[in-house]
Amino acid sequence: MASDRLDVLVVGGGAREHALVRSLAKSPRVGRLLGAPGSPGIEDDAVSVAVDSGNIPTLVAFVDREKIDLTVVGPEAPLVAGLADQLRYRGFVVFGPGAAGARIEGSKAFAKEVMEAAGVPTAHADVFTEHGPALAYLHKHGAPVVIKADGLAAGKGVMVAKTLAEAEAALTECFVVRRFGDAANVVLIEEYLEGEELSLLSIVSGDQVLPLAPAQDYKRIFDGDEGPNTGGMGSYSPVPSVDDVLYERLVDEIVRPTVAEIVRRGIDYRGVLYAGLMLTDHGPEVLEFNCRFGDPETQALLPRLQSDLLELLWAAARGETLPAATEWSNGPAVGVVMASGGYPGSSSKGDPIAGLENAWAVNGVEVFHAGTHRGSDRILVTAGGRVLTVTGLGDTFAQARARAYEGVAAISFAGEQHRTDIALRAEEWESRR
Repeated sequence: MASDRLDVLVVGGGAREHALVRSLAKSPRVGRLLGAPGSPGIEDDAVSVAVDSGNIPTLVAFVDREKIDLTVVGPEAPLVAGLADQLRYRGFVVFGPGAAGARIEGSKAFAKEVMEAAGVPTAHADVFTEHGPALAYLHKHGAPVVIKADGLAAGKGVMVAKTLAEAEAALTECFVVRRFGDAANVVLIEEYLEGEELSLLSIVSGDQVLPLAPAQDYKRIFDGDEGPNTGGMGSYSPVPSVDDVLYERLVDEIVRPTVAEIVRRGIDYRGVLYAGLMLTDHGPEVLEFNCRFGDPETQALLPRLQSDLLELLWAAARGETLPAATEWSNGPAVGVVMASGGYPGSSSKGDPIAGLENAWAVNGVEVFHAGTHRGSDRILVTAGGRVLTVTGLGDTFAQARARAYEGVAAISFAGEQHRTDIALRAEEWESRR
């Protein structure tokens, strides 16, 4: 480094990466801040470079040419494909696990194996590679069950089947229709768990664990948790039902044993370990592990973070000592996803987006770009299923929700859809206190 400032590249161009860029831009140590491929929103705080997040050779060449000090990898696909390994092999500092660690998300069967070895509570699952045996098992055990494609499926490879007919249809999607391609060469039929879902993200560096604030996200497309699963329709943080005792239990009984098992396997994990949990009547159980910051949880977490994100990621990526805890604002954050027409089955693209400046004018509101694009006429249009995340900050959940939805109401595009119940239960919990 020529100076104390760090040149940082954020890989990815979604709302999660936009939130990362906005948080990193606050650090006094940040030098050049770049996004690959970036987005119209990211360009408010960083320089977008025309390199696709899945093009590993070009990303590696760019980091080498520009002598990037720290690369922060947002999406899971390049991590599973070994981007961090390629960069570390060449001596570059990366926040994100190598391919061996990223298997915790890249293979749900592998994650189950790790959890079993670590003694971590999780739903029982059986693994299948053929349609016939999976169908026979299903007819023997019945529903409800959860059908999971083993590999990466853009957040859509998990199907909750309440009935036998729904479960049969899900298996057909995986094995016959091949909706998820090779990601469903292996399929898990998993025990259905009931309770309250929770996301707990931790910064991990070797055997060090720095848990972040808890968050809750919403996977189903419609209010009341109805309809098909999506990549996430909103999130909020903190989670009122998680007190200090439960928080420590989650860290000590789930996160730390999992990290210890990863270390035991000789994996040097430097990145985020995301635990998707279900708080059941008989205790917390793991639904899934991810190898990166969650989306949309990051859009609710990072606006509350008062610690220097760059310093945290730099220390973790270099294997330096992590702080004992992080600092957060006392007030909550509520993030609402605005999706395009047809999502999650399909998505409309090219629809003009209006009202962003009005949303930004709402006190306590931040808008993060996911699927947006500027055409040759510089008009902002939709370019994906999830288009924007509108996050409201406030002193109370009622205030944060009101601000988030005021921001949502200010923005319009054809076919726009969003949930109206994000953080409603947190607001109701708050009103009973």
